[in-house]
Amino acid sequence: MTTMTEASVREFKMPDVGEGLTEAEILKWYVQVGDTVTDGQVVCEVETAKAAVELPIPYDGVVRELRFAEGTTVDVGTSIIAVDVSGGAAPEPAPAAPAEPAPAPAEEAEPQGRTPVLVGYGVAASSTKRRPRKGPEVAVAAAPAELNGHGAAAPAPAPVKERPLAKPPVRKLAKDLGVDLALVTPSGPDGIITREDVHAAVAPAEPVVEAPVPAQAAAPAPAVAVQDSARETRIPVKGVRKATAQAMIGSAFTAPHVTEFVTVDVTRTMKLVEELKQDKEFQGLRVNPLLLIAKALLVAIKRNPEVNASWDEAAQEIVLKHYVNLGIAAATPRGLIVPNIKDAQDKTLPQLSAALGELVTTAREGKTSPAAMQGGTVTITNVGVFGVDTGTPILNPGESAILAVGAIKLQPWVHKGKVKPRQVTTLALSFDHRLVDGELGSKVLADIAAILEQPKRLISWA
Repeated sequence: MTTMTEASVREFKMPDVGEGLTEAEILKWYVQVGDTVTDGQVVCEVETAKAAVELPIPYDGVVRELRFAEGTTVDVGTSIIAVDVSGGAAPEPAPAAPAEPAPAPAEEAEPQGRTPVLVGYGVAASSTKRRPRKGPEVAVAAAPAELNGHGAAAPAPAPVKERPLAKPPVRKLAKDLGVDLALVTPSGPDGIITREDVHAAVAPAEPVVEAPVPAQAAAPAPAVAVQDSARETRIPVKGVRKATAQAMIGSAFTAPHVTEFVTVDVTRTMKLVEELKQDKEFQGLRVNPLLLIAKALLVAIKRNPEVNASWDEAAQEIVLKHYVNLGIAAATPRGLIVPNIKDAQDKTLPQLSAALGELVTTAREGKTSPAAMQGGTVTITNVGVFGVDTGTPILNPGESAILAVGAIKLQPWVHKGKVKPRQVTTLALSFDHRLVDGELGSKVLADIAAILEQPKRLISWA
């Protein structure tokens, strides 16, 4: 690997894009050696232990070197890309004679473009013949002379095809909506594409929903490193799976878990779900049993606020939370993640429905941000979608309780003195026994069950 010694070369290091993360895997590079980059331009996508994140470069310049190939796991703080911020690509030093200065770009006899290589490229013809690496041709061979102001004698460089100017959130919006930024007319200062520009382009472009994004999101290809044999398959543990394993071990052997169960008739709740689907206030929103279960949990927490807390081991204090960041466990191609709805206690039922829909969609697309998975206070895990009756869920680290919801099934049930077929489910509440004693945990679970049995309590108890 070539070492960059010029003062004009900046090293962009792998940042900590989450809370205390130590490594990330490079999923995809969006730039090649020789490309011109601008401040705020996304250069690569990485997968942390929590989510896939796009990394913007913090300065302008020309890419000199990509330090690591796609699929490589890199420690936080390690340089991943070198960028020449002087305005041009400096010549590549010849390894046979490192002390010999390279010829000035203006003196080149052959101005034709050269193919980028891993460690950068130069315009001087080296005495050592090198085989160019495969990659997209970038016509910037003569550009250094112009950009550095060293020679007007060099032929005019071929125009470099630059990426449209847009901030990372705008790029994400365009990806989610299937909009090609190259076809969007910018209205922002200096030709920057704004969110309004993307929304304006959606109407005509909506039928052309190509899916470049899912192709990238489908990059959970750590299975490339799978070691296979006739009788066993070994898969490296990394990314979300590694983080989940560590978190579950830490939680199971730190917080003393207690799990309680209750079986409840949710027939009236299921009827309310069907009624809400017809309500104009929920038009365009996803209404399902999880919505009312989430609301029931929020009401139960309001009635028993001591359950919404965390344990501060260092200070030997119990921290009561006056807000509820409601986590929803989601199974994704990358593994289990638990994004949360911030300040869920303040949301109306339609607002909670919209938040749940957005959370689930974002998680399935692999677009959940690390911030969305931090600061949770309680969690719901819906194991019923897999046809499972119930389970003993493990607490999300730092949280006080987790509610498991089993499958809702038609079962014989004594109703008004007669055995009738009713919609029935089993709930399981695991809680940290340091924070929550048996009485408190039982009250919370009983309140949730009571609301689901008689959903009118959502009004009378709210």
